[in-house]
Amino acid sequence: MASDAPALSPMPTDQLPRVVVFSGANATVQNSEPLVTSDLARRKYGLRPRRNPDGTAPRHDIVRPQRLAAPVTVYVEAYSAHPLEPDAADLYAPPDGYLTAAGEFTTERTGTADVPVYEVTIGPEDGLFALPYMARTREGTAWEQEGIEPLSAAAESRQTFYPDASRIFEEIDRFGLDHRGQNNMLASKARYDFVRAAPSGGYVNGLPSERRTDAGEGDIPPEQRGEDFFGYRPYHLAHAPAMATLARLTNTVQSTLDAGDHDAAMWLEDSANIEETAYWLNLLIDTRVPVACVASQRPHGALSNDGDRNLVDGVAYIRSRIWSDADGADAVGVVLVQDEQIFAARDAQKADARPGGFTATGGHGGIVGTIGAPGDPMLTYRPVKRHTHRSAVNLRELPATASGVRGSAEGAAEVEVKVKDDEGLLVESAIPKVTFVKYARYGMDDFSDSAAMQVEIRARVEKNLATFPLAGFVLEGMAPFGIGNESETAALRHAVLRGMPVVCVTRGNAEGMVGGGPGPEFVKGSNLTATKARLLLMACLLRFGSLPPAADPAAPTPAEWDAIHARVAEYQWVFDTH
Repeated sequence: MASDAPALSPMPTDQLPRVVVFSGANATVQNSEPLVTSDLARRKYGLRPRRNPDGTAPRHDIVRPQRLAAPVTVYVEAYSAHPLEPDAADLYAPPDGYLTAAGEFTTERTGTADVPVYEVTIGPEDGLFALPYMARTREGTAWEQEGIEPLSAAAESRQTFYPDASRIFEEIDRFGLDHRGQNNMLASKARYDFVRAAPSGGYVNGLPSERRTDAGEGDIPPEQRGEDFFGYRPYHLAHAPAMATLARLTNTVQSTLDAGDHDAAMWLEDSANIEETAYWLNLLIDTRVPVACVASQRPHGALSNDGDRNLVDGVAYIRSRIWSDADGADAVGVVLVQDEQIFAARDAQKADARPGGFTATGGHGGIVGTIGAPGDPMLTYRPVKRHTHRSAVNLRELPATASGVRGSAEGAAEVEVKVKDDEGLLVESAIPKVTFVKYARYGMDDFSDSAAMQVEIRARVEKNLATFPLAGFVLEGMAPFGIGNESETAALRHAVLRGMPVVCVTRGNAEGMVGGGPGPEFVKGSNLTATKARLLLMACLLRFGSLPPAADPAAPTPAEWDAIHARVAEYQWVFDTH
């Protein structure tokens, strides 16, 4: 639907908005290519020179953004910034002087071989410069990849991910150019604080407080790869976050925004998984400020890197205020700003590892606006689904405790699960376990239709009863009905009777709403993908608790069915509105 919001003036430039930038896991937008020793260093130290794949010498040496340790005077050849500068030399002021064939600087030309130059003194206060990378390994050899050797252990490998986004922002401001040839594309638009919610890079040896570039306080103790930070390079040392990480990042985001110091937030994560965190934040975070999520298909500094522009566009979205209602609150919800498009978090999905590789799921909207370029950011419609401060499952709406289920093959009983601590934050152990089940044609072992053949479902039910008191399933069934085969239905109905809700969606990126489903004891998953339905089911489990288990799953009573249907109705309302 078309936006009917009143026209709002841009944020005043004399008081820039304050934006908190959260770092998430495996974030390619905060990654870089490996630091490789330059040819200048190789010649200086007598090391094997670099070679192209065909054995020829590279045309150019490697330069990387680095800082000067002391001031230095350099002579820059005049008219060398563009091949047609000399053609317009009559439009320029005279150069500072000339370098003679002997390499001496003079203010007057002494011969036709003299080179016109600008004399410049630059120093540490002038920021980053593209310089040859001179570092070597501790053995004195050239760096060729992240580790000392191609498959080095973690203790002998460097990280390519940044610990927070401050350095990325600095490099974009230093080297990135807008259409006017100006830089500072981020610093000119907002003030930033950087928070390591679930960072991609970490300090394995710790960091003193005076060297911190993030918004935290105190020394950072030694951090552990795969628990405190999560990178995917070197590839053989890749780590993904766990269920506890979801609770931690939720608490970090909510606590930071609760402080009231920020006008907006940005979330940075890898392109393959940002759609999940974006939707989770859309559901769980109670905030009235806009949240823009940004990813990248290629590392920072790589050829045709898209992440830098997405960061700038994310800030442009925040500055535009097209997200605001008449009261100044976010009316759109969490968005993904990617490739000059604005996606609603609920409907964003990565389709391919290339710029332009994101798509909208569900067949009904998803892309809510354009970032402009040319032109200003613009909304095409506002989603009607509940989000953030309007969400019925945000952190404020969750109870302190919820009813879970524990048991074994002999029986199950309701138990109390602590959902939030005394400060109102998520308890890590409360994060629900939701498992996917995917229907496949010709998938039954035989013609019995028996639940017994679904050994994976039955094993997961028993594991959940023993380990995860809040648990459920998402069935990817046939479109648009969301149903599986008879044995899957029987096995999942057994899970329902053991207290585990089941949401039915359709396989792949379906475009219709789930119809009747296999029965009233199942939740219909609207037009959500299985990925998004899992997250919403997890939020519902935290809000409403498990389904009431039947005393005897083989012979449930009418009263037990009524209690199950009543709880499913609560789930269903959320799935219909979020």
